[in-house]
Amino acid sequence: MSRDRKLLRQDPSPDPEGFSDSSSTSSQEGSSTSAKAALRGPRIRNRGHFPFSFLPVDCQLHVFSFLSEIEKCTAALVCSDWSKLMRTPRLWRVADFMRLGAVLSGMDGVLVSVREFERWKEWVHQYAYHLTSRGACLSVLRASFDLGDQRTKWADFLLQFLDGVHCGDLQELELNWTLTHLEPLYIYPPGSIAQICLAKTDQFNSFQTLFERLTRTSPKLSSIKLPFDWSEHSVSLLTNFQNLSTLELNYFWVFKSVRPEIMQQLTRSLPKLKTLILQVLVPVKDLGVSYPMESKSLEFLDVSQSRGLVFSYLDLPSLKELKIKKTIRGIILNRRTRVALQTRWTCLYDLIKAGTPKLEVFNSHTLLPNWQTKTYLELSEVLLQCCYCIQHTDTWLL
Repeated sequence: MSRDRKLLRQDPSPDPEGFSDSSSTSSQEGSSTSAKAALRGPRIRNRGHFPFSFLPVDCQLHVFSFLSEIEKCTAALVCSDWSKLMRTPRLWRVADFMRLGAVLSGMDGVLVSVREFERWKEWVHQYAYHLTSRGACLSVLRASFDLGDQRTKWADFLLQFLDGVHCGDLQELELNWTLTHLEPLYIYPPGSIAQICLAKTDQFNSFQTLFERLTRTSPKLSSIKLPFDWSEHSVSLLTNFQNLSTLELNYFWVFKSVRPEIMQQLTRSLPKLKTLILQVLVPVKDLGVSYPMESKSLEFLDVSQSRGLVFSYLDLPSLKELKIKKTIRGIILNRRTRVALQTRWTCLYDLIKAGTPKLEVFNSHTLLPNWQTKTYLELSEVLLQCCYCIQHTDTWLL
């Protein structure tokens, strides 16, 4: 009997015919319990394993899209199937050449040794090869290279990179084409004005060539941040991006002027523009020039980093928030000249009353419901900080 019980415990499977001997009922009960435990065992163990490989490929790619670039490279080492998946172009959506250097220092550019610069330059080329070899389908491009640098040929490098990736779905562009993040110590600015002008010409010529390429390859761009030279050609290129909703234009050169009609043409030609950030440095020779601005879609306007920017006309029916700041540049004028100049400038309060009916926030100050009918103390204090008219600027300095 004991031997029979041992055999039953070793073979817990039930009788295929469904019959049993009444003399071994207790043994069968024990074997049934063992069978249930055996069946439960694998189920408990399998609960910790998800059948990822049985998911559709699109689902697997969607899961992998949440990984960082380093995590994707690590996942490619798991197995051959994952390695193939990691070469799918739409998994590589971001090209960020600004991750090193200035990110670590909190500055726009960093001076490094020649050795460190060469190591960083090697990383840049390896990173570009990594993305082009996978046929990256970019949605974000961030880069900071001096396109006028004849030693490193950054302009040629970026053009070749754009040829090797897909930019049809590119939506966000951040490009500083006047400065390389990491600069070697042997680079010094040119001495004469003629040399500086020549270097600046090389920069914006290379920028316009690159920008022309993007107008053909990246029609879906919705966000752009870059220095801008405000030439007619650059403005006409920028207006090709009809899906733009966010635009940030920084100054290109302190001596580069901006024509009022060019600024008006730009804002008028972008029908989906919601956010506009301008850093315009009006040169002293253009003192007294004022600027009109028109946009039916604009909701946020920030010109607080500009210098000498005075508005002559505003037609912004959708604008909800405005940031603007008055900058005193230290120009000493006699009273007659100053008054003659300031009387040409319209008070900013009159401009926003007429041109921004939906304005809610003015220099971080939430406007009262009746701000358009009469001013009040807080609003007057804000106007003193940003309006150039003779009523709000009683000083010899401009």
